[in-house]
Amino acid sequence: MKISRNIYLQAFSIVVILLAIGRIIFIDQPKDSQLAKNNAVCEVSKDSLQKDSTERVEEYAEEEPEPVVAEVTAMPVKRAKHRVKGVRSFTQSFPDAQDVQIVAANKWGVSPVQNREEAERRKAELVYVGSNPYFFVEPLYQSIPYLVPRASVLLQDIGRNYFDSLQIKGLPLHKIIVTSVMRTKEDISRLRRHNGNAVENSCHMFGTTFDITYNRYLRVEEVDSAYSKKRTIADVRLMQVLSEVLDDLRRDNRCYVKYEHKQSCFHITVR
Repeated sequence: MKISRNIYLQAFSIVVILLAIGRIIFIDQPKDSQLAKNNAVCEVSKDSLQKDSTERVEEYAEEEPEPVVAEVTAMPVKRAKHRVKGVRSFTQSFPDAQDVQIVAANKWGVSPVQNREEAERRKAELVYVGSNPYFFVEPLYQSIPYLVPRASVLLQDIGRNYFDSLQIKGLPLHKIIVTSVMRTKEDISRLRRHNGNAVENSCHMFGTTFDITYNRYLRVEEVDSAYSKKRTIADVRLMQVLSEVLDDLRRDNRCYVKYEHKQSCFHITVR
C-alpha cells in the first residue's frame, strides 16, 4: 500500500502534537508542583525567620538592661590654707606710746598698788592670770599675775585668736608667752635701776597692761615639759601671725599696742 506524501505529513504532525501534549501533561506538571512546593517551603521558612526574629526582639525588649554604675574614686580634698601676710611695718602698725596707753589705763584700771602685800588685799578688784590652753605665763620676777577683768578677757581673746589663725594657716600650734603683767610701785622702782625704758607712771601699775614676747613661742606638744627660754621655732611667720591678730583687735578698738624693739615684746593695754 502506497502512502501518499500528504498523509505521511499529516500522520507525523499528529504524532508530534500527541507527544507534545503528553510531555506537557506528564513531564511539566511534576516540575510545576515541585516548584510550588519549594516556594511554599520558602514562604514557611521566611515566616519562621520573621517570627523568630520578632520573638528575639521582644525578648530583648522585655529584659531591662542593667544600669551601668561608674566607679567613683573619692579624691582627697585639700583644704585651702590662708596665706601669712603680717603687717607692713611693726613700728607703723603698733605706734601706741605711753602717752596714749596711760589714758586708757587710768580709765579702766585700778589705783596703783604699793607692794605685793597690798595686791593680796585687793584681789577682789583683780583677776588671777595663769597659764592656760591659749597662752603661757613665764615665771614672773618683776610683776604679779593679776589684771583687771577687762584686760584678762582681752589676753584670753588674743591667745584664742592666735590659735585659730595658726590652724587656718596650717602652721603648728604654739602658745604666746606673757612676759609681764601687773607691777607694783616697788616693782617699778627696782626695774628702773637697770632698765632705762621703764617709766615711773607705768601702765602696768593699773592692771590694764601686759607684755607678749614676739620672738619666743611655746609649742603645744611641749606644754608638759620643763619651760626653756630657748627659742622654740626659728620662724618669723609666728610673729607675723601674732601681728595680724593684734592688728585686728587694735582696729576693733579693743586695745593699744606698742612695738618694743629693745624689749622684744608687744606692750598692750586694754581700751
